[in-house]
Amino acid sequence: MFDEPSDTNPTEKLLDPVQRAIEQTNQFRIHAEIAAVFEATRKFDAEIIAGLDPNLARDIQRAMGKLDKSRSPESPILPPTAIEQASEVLNMPESRELPTNHYHVHRRPGEVMLVRWLGGDEVDLFYQRLQAHFDAALNHFREEERAATEWKNDPQTTLYLDALDKIEVKLADRYLRDLIRETGICVLSTQTADELDINYLSEHVMSVAAAEIVGENNAPPDNPSEKDRAWFYKLFLLRGLREGVEQMCFFTYLQKSDENDW
Repeated sequence: MFDEPSDTNPTEKLLDPVQRAIEQTNQFRIHAEIAAVFEATRKFDAEIIAGLDPNLARDIQRAMGKLDKSRSPESPILPPTAIEQASEVLNMPESRELPTNHYHVHRRPGEVMLVRWLGGDEVDLFYQRLQAHFDAALNHFREEERAATEWKNDPQTTLYLDALDKIEVKLADRYLRDLIRETGICVLSTQTADELDINYLSEHVMSVAAAEIVGENNAPPDNPSEKDRAWFYKLFLLRGLREGVEQMCFFTYLQKSDENDW
């Protein structure tokens, strides 16, 4: 469902109990990221603000695309030549007098652009929530796996359960937070799903109706089919620093899945 680095030998990895445990954590990170980015309407009084200037929305879209192409496939760190453009995007709440924390939305038929900026303490809270979502999922999974498989008492299962218990992931490290604060670099990572359930995002994560995100004309009907709920989804996570204050910009592009793809 999500873009991840390709495995050279996935069968072999699945047979290795330690690697199997590590692979599970990647899924938890992906879902923790979605929750931390989009839960603010449910947790932190964020609003969905429709009517983002179309030209500004397209400027951000183009900027994110250029920044994404400028970086190496092996690293999310942006090159020095991209810092100015990244800073312009991160500084838009000040330069364009736009509030942070909220979700700014531009809609077109079958297409939605959604932008959210964070700064200072809001960034601290994001990392806290990101880690909390990940830890909760991992701990719950550990309990379920131990209850379901420990009775087998075979070496492979024991290795797998022990590997799960030993996993400790600090997501702030994975997101290069200390490096950003120490060196002033800008970092861009992305997350993609060819088919994201818009009702899952709206109702489960954000606790709002899908129409509040995609608009009445784009929203799934009552008793929607799987096709009705499916949207292409790409999230850009841009991080940087300005005068010692951390900044983040989340740009989400949503497009209704083409019926011809089904």
